[in-house]
Amino acid sequence: MINPKIIDYIFSSASIQRWNDYPRMVELVELDKQAHKFIIAFFIAKLEDDVNFTHLIEAGIFEFLRRIVVTDIRPDVFRKALQKKSKEINSWVIEKLKESLEPIQNGNFLKKFEEYLTDSNMYKKERFILKAASYLATKWEFSIVYQTSKFLTDIENVKRSVEDEIEDYYELIGVRKISLNKKLSRIIDLSGRLRFQKRWAQTPRIPETSVLGHMLTVALFAYFYSKDVDACDKRLENNFYTALFHDLPEALTKDIISPVKYSVDELSNIISEYEIIKIEDDILPYIPDNLKDEFSYLLGLYEDNKKDEFLDRIKYKNKIEIVEKIKDYNLNKYNAIDGKALKQCDKLSAFIEASLSISHGIKSKELQTGKKHIFKTLKSVEGIDFKQIAKQIDEEFGSTGQTQSVLDFDFD
Repeated sequence: MINPKIIDYIFSSASIQRWNDYPRMVELVELDKQAHKFIIAFFIAKLEDDVNFTHLIEAGIFEFLRRIVVTDIRPDVFRKALQKKSKEINSWVIEKLKESLEPIQNGNFLKKFEEYLTDSNMYKKERFILKAASYLATKWEFSIVYQTSKFLTDIENVKRSVEDEIEDYYELIGVRKISLNKKLSRIIDLSGRLRFQKRWAQTPRIPETSVLGHMLTVALFAYFYSKDVDACDKRLENNFYTALFHDLPEALTKDIISPVKYSVDELSNIISEYEIIKIEDDILPYIPDNLKDEFSYLLGLYEDNKKDEFLDRIKYKNKIEIVEKIKDYNLNKYNAIDGKALKQCDKLSAFIEASLSISHGIKSKELQTGKKHIFKTLKSVEGIDFKQIAKQIDEEFGSTGQTQSVLDFDFD
């Protein structure tokens, strides 16, 4: 489905500092910015016509991967360089990523990535939406940076430049709604705040990842899983965005770690009930009316006031149904979501978070115990062996001898 090399690239973005030439009251990293960008792009796209969401997702992934490679170039300098040296820069990016991307989807992913970088007309509308979303995510970050940088002589010029750019995207309804501080801006703000909630908060970890960044890594795994099981377009779209929003309620409830959530009888049920109340009171009222039903479905809400985003389900003729064999509903009309597979993607992301930190020498008891427990719960879904993927990742990250391999654990 995906290999350790590209996973290493993805998670390296959690260490890429943004606005690192300005004083910041909080740490701003590339992974979080990209996650926020994907979320904003979703809402902008849903208010437009004729948007291909598979193309939107793929274009976002391609842009993300390119940004990781060219991270040392300031965005304004990078844009100018692309105008004059786009062919050379894109060739360099492809060369850097080729070995990592070639095994994915039998080389088809790399081929499409190359086409995207060399043909500026490919996914044209989706590119424009992503540019708008990137701008709004950057503007949101700058509102933080500005608070601690007012004493700098050039900060007002930067502020003016950031504010002026919005005019380039006013033709998009979603941009106008967000910039005018309409209801939708509340959701953008709420999701952005998830970058302040750190994962594994009870233990030091390198790199630190936020709840927001984690949501994107799970969504990326959901995309690659969906391609490997040959999911139809709507199923792929639903899987990606269900994963991308799966922890959104934690902006209202905070991240409650699994050992706490499931060690006290009925606590998980109480938390789930509270999440539903907060979703209905503090999220859905700010979602555009034409999107509320779809968004509720993505968040895992279903009949009788229940919530579980990790159930295999379909939505056919406006009725949600929990199903046993999701592969039997691989047609756009069924609106299928691979909830069980998304749970494995979620666990795989957590496993990688622990493994990476241990490989960097942070070997807390919580990380080692958590890694062992997560590995035991990984399994195969639709022919995709998540435990085998975790073994490959662990062997790659543990090859330095800095970490104990899961293969050395006694699980009996």
